[in-house]
Amino acid sequence: MMRHHWKELIAVDRYVVQSRGALHELDRQVLTLLYQPLIGHRALALYMTLWGDWELLSGQEATHRRLMELMQCSLPDIYGERLKLEGIGLLNTYVRAFGDDEPKLFLYELRPPMTPEQFFRDEMLSTFLQRQVGRHLFAQLSDFFARPMEDVARFTPVTRSFSDVFAAVPAERMVSRFSEEQRPLNEGKAHVGREEASYALDDEVFDFELFFAGLSKQLVPRRAMTAKVKEAIKKLAFLYGIPPLEMQKLVLGVIDPSYHIDIDALRQAAREWYELEHGGVSPRLVERVQPLAYRTMENANPRTKEEQLVKQLETISPRQLLKEIAGGAEPSLADLQLIEDIMFQQQLLPGVVNVLIYYVMLRTNMKLSKKYVEKIASHWARKKVKTVKEAMELAKEEAKTYQSWANEKEKGTKTVRKVVRTEMVPDWLKMDYSEPEDDDFDVEQARKEIEERLKKYRDGS
Repeated sequence: MMRHHWKELIAVDRYVVQSRGALHELDRQVLTLLYQPLIGHRALALYMTLWGDWELLSGQEATHRRLMELMQCSLPDIYGERLKLEGIGLLNTYVRAFGDDEPKLFLYELRPPMTPEQFFRDEMLSTFLQRQVGRHLFAQLSDFFARPMEDVARFTPVTRSFSDVFAAVPAERMVSRFSEEQRPLNEGKAHVGREEASYALDDEVFDFELFFAGLSKQLVPRRAMTAKVKEAIKKLAFLYGIPPLEMQKLVLGVIDPSYHIDIDALRQAAREWYELEHGGVSPRLVERVQPLAYRTMENANPRTKEEQLVKQLETISPRQLLKEIAGGAEPSLADLQLIEDIMFQQQLLPGVVNVLIYYVMLRTNMKLSKKYVEKIASHWARKKVKTVKEAMELAKEEAKTYQSWANEKEKGTKTVRKVVRTEMVPDWLKMDYSEPEDDDFDVEQARKEIEERLKKYRDGS
């Protein structure tokens, strides 16, 4: 999805595929019906192609040009879809370099998808699936993956144990034959196992330091904060936008007398908190604002226009930014869905997404071009951009590259190039590049209008 793919991937680079477990028909159903609405059909196609290669090539190497021919798409597209598979936990990628002038070898390790039970119990994935497909289809999918189960409590267990069925072999016979029969596996082989997909959120999405600072060790001992509990707290905070101090109250409300934190009870408490705060509306990432841990102007007074803009983009949600840019009109569902998708798939923070919206709007005649937005978002995710200032700096450094992407979009729609003019662009970019093709669009005027609308929003007028 980006020109920068060539820095780590070219067509002659080779790859080999292996899997963390056997893949079955149920996996295909889960991938198609549950994961595809979240990652898109192209990412699913890449996974299925690698699955086919795993079966066909049986560990043999192939070039990425072969992958391009199989999928009938470009290497940047393959690279971008690969990032989605990595982010959602379906693919592990490893690379081995042999020298500056030698093709690299990539190891693509497929991870089987979650089981239906794991998927629907995952608060974040199930919630976003419902947002993508709607309540009716979500209920249909949930029912499809459910099976009738008898209540075993109404029955008497009669299952026999291993020792009831199999006679023990005398120890001396076991020892005498062990050395003859037990042979190690050939080098480079391992027995087939099963390790389902899992995804991880960065620790920085939740301020555990602040969370623990106000939490008494007598009320919540550190041993109660297991790795599973901490991961659940991160996901719930990310999904519902729960601040650390509010999360303290939720945890205190679900911990039992034996100092055990019930994760299911914590999920329910998080849902109830969100419904109380937002009137029962399903959570949307576009409603979030930049986390406190990633604000650089939180306790500072802006002294320049750039600092003022940074502070504004740190304290407004992407949805509200779109609304202010449109002069108070509600953003289109298509624009909201586009921003929601990149926030989920690329795990970009709200402030970073605000810079992306601001930048793209001024480069594409106040429109959000899907491919253009996705290309830049994918680049920023790969660069691990976390703050508004980092996003601004990267936009400044890569201005020529981003402009070339914008020009690519225009190719094929206009055969005659107009003479373009150079005008002022956002102050924080400070570089010289051409105006968009539309002569009626004034970048400087658009910038001033956006800044004026943001000022009115900040002042509450």
